[in-house]
Amino acid sequence: MLGAGVNLIEVVRSLSLAGIDAAIVAPPRDPTSRSRHASSITTWDWPARRSVMEETALVEALLAFAARQPTPPPLLATSDEALLFCSRHRDPLAGGFELNLPPVELVEALVDKARFTTVAERFDLPVPRTMVIEPSAGPPPDVSCLRFPLVVKPHWRSPSWHEAIDAKACVIEDDAALRTLWPRITGTCTAFVIQEHIPGPESRVESYHVYRDRQGATLAEMTGRKIRTLPLVNGHTTSLVVTARQDVWCCGRAIVERLDLRGVAKLDFKRAPDGRLVLLEVNARCSLWHHPAARAGVNFPAVMHADLTGAPGPPATARPGLRWVHPLDAVAARRSGQPLHTWARWARTCDAWAFWDRDDPLPLIHALAATTGARLRQVAGRRPSREKTRGAR
Repeated sequence: MLGAGVNLIEVVRSLSLAGIDAAIVAPPRDPTSRSRHASSITTWDWPARRSVMEETALVEALLAFAARQPTPPPLLATSDEALLFCSRHRDPLAGGFELNLPPVELVEALVDKARFTTVAERFDLPVPRTMVIEPSAGPPPDVSCLRFPLVVKPHWRSPSWHEAIDAKACVIEDDAALRTLWPRITGTCTAFVIQEHIPGPESRVESYHVYRDRQGATLAEMTGRKIRTLPLVNGHTTSLVVTARQDVWCCGRAIVERLDLRGVAKLDFKRAPDGRLVLLEVNARCSLWHHPAARAGVNFPAVMHADLTGAPGPPATARPGLRWVHPLDAVAARRSGQPLHTWARWARTCDAWAFWDRDDPLPLIHALAATTGARLRQVAGRRPSREKTRGAR
């Protein structure tokens, strides 16, 4: 399994529930490497760009691992970078692994928001009205063909974007806000996507999850909804709930059929004030949702593993209402005005926790230690040194 962070550990958790341990390729000191259900093939810093020679070496390391297994193991990706790696090297990797991926061109388009705009137009997908622009040192582009408020986001999950903007996207209310934002984001990536904003909180973001075999048959599916994110707007999911929304099912199935997707996928929608479902993105990889899904009765990684190894598939019927929570949801709840003691009582009733397993506690301990250490280093970096303080006196 290839990936990093919460997505990776949550998929490992899903497989462990089915009695399957995982071999991982993850960054150094990733919390998943502390899990007793995961063994490391090698380390790999997924966000970083690597040379062709380095990527070839990783392919060789993976194939050497596969050659030591009694049968070809399935290969799962839990991040966009890992998905692209598997897709771009699918031919040599297929010599040692079982793969189930969409076509190369579709994978590239699903990861790149600018390319996805073209796919959405071609297949008439229900997406917001959108512009794709290239950054420049001059004034911001003319967006008069769109209606404010607008959402600006990078075409790719760029580290430089996240250094400038502490969110996956930025909502702007008018031309003045766009002019203020423009100098901050110019140079953070090679293209931006600007689209009309769908009003409402992140709790209106609903998702359709599916696994389809290589012949296109649906073997597992489920719907869900975000509860909170951090930051509160356009943030990363910190709590969610498994649902059973028929319109999300119908819309998700129709889009999956239209795109002729294979493998695992997650489609994110936002419910507009009039009840319409507007498609935000399509991810063709495993995600943190797979742990709560497995607890609810639909173990996507286990279904995928069984399909690719020829084993009998597990049952796949979801129990709606199951909730998953991340430790950082305490911060999200506090920022939304909820007292900590109220959140704590609510969190204790959740069925699944990110990183946490009573029988496998080290990933959570490591994640909390890493987060605390990073926060202390950030604070220390802002604090003037003793010598400078003395000099100021």
